[in-house]
Amino acid sequence: MMAAPTPQDFAGWQGLLDAWIDDIGYPRNLLGDFRLEPKYEEPPNPLVEFGAFKGAPKWRRPGQAPTQAGRDALLTLTAVQGDTGFASVEQQRHLVATAPTAYDLKSLVRVNAEEMRHGLQMAHILMTHFGRTGAIEAQKLLERRATRGERLLKAFNDPVRHWLDFFCYTAFMDRDGKYQLTMLQRSGFHPLAASMGPMLKEEAFHLGTGFTGVKRIVQAGLVPIPVLQTYVNWWVTAAYDCFGTDSSTSAQWAYEWGLKGRFDEATNPQPAPRERLNEYNRSLYAAEVADLLCKINQARAPGQPALRAPSTRFHRRVGPDAGQPYSTTGARLSDTSYADHLRETLPTGEDEGLLAECFKEAWIAPRAA
Repeated sequence: MMAAPTPQDFAGWQGLLDAWIDDIGYPRNLLGDFRLEPKYEEPPNPLVEFGAFKGAPKWRRPGQAPTQAGRDALLTLTAVQGDTGFASVEQQRHLVATAPTAYDLKSLVRVNAEEMRHGLQMAHILMTHFGRTGAIEAQKLLERRATRGERLLKAFNDPVRHWLDFFCYTAFMDRDGKYQLTMLQRSGFHPLAASMGPMLKEEAFHLGTGFTGVKRIVQAGLVPIPVLQTYVNWWVTAAYDCFGTDSSTSAQWAYEWGLKGRFDEATNPQPAPRERLNEYNRSLYAAEVADLLCKINQARAPGQPALRAPSTRFHRRVGPDAGQPYSTTGARLSDTSYADHLRETLPTGEDEGLLAECFKEAWIAPRAA
């Protein structure tokens, strides 16, 4: 274990970040003059916007939060958000050697650098506001490894094997990130809420990279749509899991304490479904993915099948549907039929072999001017 910096020694933590970049083998020269530094901007509302303390000023320090359990939840929310940023870089780092175009390499490096900055942003909050405990959690952000299966959320330990994975990841997993950041932008903890505006601006580029990447794959027409569908199924269901378990009491209490809102908190006047917040936010996400795929489908050649969003019950690894035999349409199958269904609807070794051959040709259309 690395020696932990003190809570006052953020520069020392940044030294650990430099060591992490070298340890995971990220080519430092590609980062250029990108500045890894914290950024804050005033959140949309200076007051707590939901929960039991609605209308109170946002808390500037964890100690101002009304309960110790709420302060502990803030620490966890911050640490998990930081963990995903560093994990995604670990998952994608090797792709710098196989970029299909110079533009795609530049996009990848920007995505990676901004994810590093997102992790740094959360480390800055941990070290600035949570004392010795926060400093230890900030250090752990750089000690866990996706390559060893140690990241806090399951999906952030999954391998990103190639650029098709990357485009699906940024289209669908980073879209879940948009949801998480938007929910935290309404947080009653001012430093967390003030972090989200800059992060959301950066996340928008990641989503655009994924959307246009998948669309360019469809436009090129070399990767069969049924094969592409299996990767869509994998990464969309991984993103479903990132919303958390159904009927989560943690999500309910985070809302009650004013720490994390609904995705549509700013526009939805209806009372929040507190006992099913994760399901509610996941349903909004699933509808958005379905709409996204409709737009991508417009690029396919005549006669080709349409890409579709899988059911929120399919291939779940988190929550009450974890391991349950639901199909991509949400139908319950027998165990035998489900095993066959998974082989048909998730990536296989045969799919990987076919893609390896596709990658030798013009498998992705040029970026539109």
